[in-house]
Parts: sequence; C-alpha cells; structure tokens
Amino acid sequence: MFKELDPILHSQLRLAVMSLLIGVKEAEFTFIREKTGSTAGNLSVQISKLKEVGYVDVIKQFKDNYPQTICKITPAGIAAFETYVKALQTYLPK
Repeated sequence: MFKELDPILHSQLRLAVMSLLIGVKEAEFTFIREKTGSTAGNLSVQISKLKEVGYVDVIKQFKDNYPQTICKITPAGIAAFETYVKALQTYLPK
C-alpha cells in the first residue's frame, strides 16, 4: 500500500534543502544556495514555504556588517522528513 507523500516536501528544491539541513541542523542561506544550485529568489520562496509550515526557522542577523540568514531545521521538520522518507519507501519494490 502506497502512503501519501507530504506535498510540501515533494518539491525537488524543498526536499534538497531539508536533506541538507537534516545533516547539519542549520546552515547559512548562501551555503544552501551553493549546494542546491538554485537562484536566491527561488530558494527564498521555497524556504518561506518550509517556514510557513514550521519545518524550518529562519534567523536574520548581521555578521561583520553584512546581512546573514541562517536556516535551521525544527523538530517538526525532522519528524516530517522522517515520515516522508518512510512513505517514499513504500513506493520501492522489496
């Protein structure tokens, strides 16, 4: 039986962001942009969607007089990612 996939995580870029954050817990926006190869605008929109559902926290601050954006995975985000992976495994042949 196939389980329903979380539509928030089913986007390629959002899943890539969550996959990165699950390993490091938090990362700078520029690091995520470089690793995903996305544009700043598209990444910003996708991170906003993850933030709206409570999967990530976004911290904006200044470092050496430059703006810095930190993205941090939340416990709800970790649980959603784990559930997504388990649901995805139901689509794989055994």
